[in-house]
Amino acid sequence: QVQLVESGGGLVQPGGSLRLSCAASGSIFSINVMGWYRQTPGKQRELVATITGGTHTSYAESVKGRFTISSDNVKNTVHLQMNSLKPEDTAVYYCVAMTVMTNHWGQGTQVTVSS
Repeated sequence: QVQLVESGGGLVQPGGSLRLSCAASGSIFSINVMGWYRQTPGKQRELVATITGGTHTSYAESVKGRFTISSDNVKNTVHLQMNSLKPEDTAVYYCVAMTVMTNHWGQGTQVTVSS
């Protein structure tokens, strides 16, 4: 099993920045990909960014150039640096650890972008 604990959400004004963190523990050797999803009420969960092998990254078109995903393999932590935030980025953000068998999810952290 993999356990994920997220932190760093909150309220920020449009144009501001936030940094989300996700600490992984447990069977971390089984993790192939880590990433972030987000979800707003009434909508499906949306993939935001992924990182593989600590170096290969991918992003949703809506966040390219504004968000950066990175990993600290020593601390088994993944970060999502979010810059130039927009009101439409408001959502609950979930960390995910993908293994061959299944996906493991964090509890979610609220990000609200509002003036």
